[in-house]
Amino acid sequence: MVPVVIPLGAVIFALLVRRLVAKRRFTVPRAAVAAALGVYAAGIAANTVFPIYVHVIPGMQPWTAGVVFVPFVNYELEDAVTNVLVFVPLGILFALMFAKPSWWRVLIAVTATSLGIEMTQFAVQELFGGGHIADTSDLLSNVVGGLLGYLLFATLTRMPWFARFAERFRWAPAETADARARADVASARYRAPREE
Repeated sequence: MVPVVIPLGAVIFALLVRRLVAKRRFTVPRAAVAAALGVYAAGIAANTVFPIYVHVIPGMQPWTAGVVFVPFVNYELEDAVTNVLVFVPLGILFALMFAKPSWWRVLIAVTATSLGIEMTQFAVQELFGGGHIADTSDLLSNVVGGLLGYLLFATLTRMPWFARFAERFRWAPAETADARARADVASARYRAPREE
């Protein structure tokens, strides 16, 4: 497992840093966000895709692969809470990375990430006899967690001291009311008919 997830995290980190450098947005705090996302992705892969059983272990019970389509049937509260909590940081990280974070952008990104995980789990089951089941309950719990992370971030950034702190980590500057007002004035001047 370690030989796979560490390079995965390193590749994700390298790609994100490359993106920051290409956009001339590289700073140490932003690189820290990239590192956090790389470590996060490696941890998620380690805990959701593995173990993969290339050969059946002697004495192991037969594994029934499949997908659970009906949510929250025989789904334990502990699993739901864990899946919510695991995705809270992802909602925060996506909010830091998006130029204009919003609940629906985070919803799309978190849903795509969780769906990717569930599809990978299903593929690993079918191909290698992986030890996880693709489950719509996991997907829904992950999405709730990601949205809670975004909500936490949005709430905290309403406090000026936290907004200033978070601004250092954001991949694009937050649009302030002053910046919007200046843009509106500039736009109005551009559209105004010229006097001759």
